[in-house]
Amino acid sequence: MKHFMPVRLCTGEHSVAENAELFQHCGSRCMIVTGKTSAVKSGALDDVAGVLKRCGIPYLVFDEISQNPSVDSCILAGHEAGDFGADFVVGIGGGSALDAAKAAAVFAANGGLDENGFYAKDWDADPLPILLVGTTAGTGSEVTKVSVLTDSKGRKHSIHDDRLFAAAAFGDPRYTMALPQPVTLSTGIDVLSHCAESWFNRKADEVSRAFAVRGIRLLYGPLLAAAEGRALSLEQRGQLYDASILGGLAICGTGTCFPHNVGYYLTERFGIPHGFASARFLPALLSLVREKEPAYTERFFRELDLSEDALLQLVSACLPYQKVRMTRDEIAAALPRWENNNSVRNTCCAVSTAEIQAILETLFTD
Repeated sequence: MKHFMPVRLCTGEHSVAENAELFQHCGSRCMIVTGKTSAVKSGALDDVAGVLKRCGIPYLVFDEISQNPSVDSCILAGHEAGDFGADFVVGIGGGSALDAAKAAAVFAANGGLDENGFYAKDWDADPLPILLVGTTAGTGSEVTKVSVLTDSKGRKHSIHDDRLFAAAAFGDPRYTMALPQPVTLSTGIDVLSHCAESWFNRKADEVSRAFAVRGIRLLYGPLLAAAEGRALSLEQRGQLYDASILGGLAICGTGTCFPHNVGYYLTERFGIPHGFASARFLPALLSLVREKEPAYTERFFRELDLSEDALLQLVSACLPYQKVRMTRDEIAAALPRWENNNSVRNTCCAVSTAEIQAILETLFTD
């Protein structure tokens, strides 16, 4: 496998303020893409605005990004960036804002591009330079070439392209200190999903496995503490953030497995946050691989120095009770979306549509 991760990553406290030159190198006018609250509450927006002002860079804030951002909102952000004359984009927030910033940079550089052209990668020009400032410890979008958006039909799709890598990313764990417990858990369990799905991926190699194992070992203690309702220190928040970056590096090389794509369906249908939706299927992933590739599963837990029961208990502790019920007919109607799906095919052992059907029926029918 080839690893290509060209992002300049700056981590640690005050990493934005201490690296102002990276903003100056990207351009002279800036569009900030973010949501309504996290950038403000975390202090990240103030830090970025302070750097831009000191550098004499005019900026415009687009704060209309919601969870599971739509392609339409990214088109709007791109148009506003173009009208403003922005020559680079800064995304501030969790995975939704960071993914939206990547897409907005494409639309800003390609006036008139529509949803179909975006997904077909029919881009006449490369995206504007992108800087990313994370405010959650979750998606690892800071270091990936992936943007996950919701299309005009309400379906979540991911797009992968080397041109979506950020020029630089900033990871200051202070920005995650004010996260409420549900967000800490949903983003933290997303990191666990990234790491586990990367490990059990057909494309995994020793480099990606090293990222995945180290990510899980870093996050286990802080995430369990958060699930038990304990307040996290800045050091623990830093561990979660570092784990999220490691998870991003892992899936950057391998992609995800079936829990992520099947999880999209739960988010679309029932509004379940992405991290919780994917994690619902982690026990099924472990069960299937243990049955079909027992030696590979044993190696995973041996390198983690953790038992399968301990990992499953962490998943259970993080997941809130969410009553989801589907009829067998509803499940059958959804199955075509997972036929020949890349994430399903990437699972290290063969996973059939019938097996996905059985998993869904076990979890969500009476």
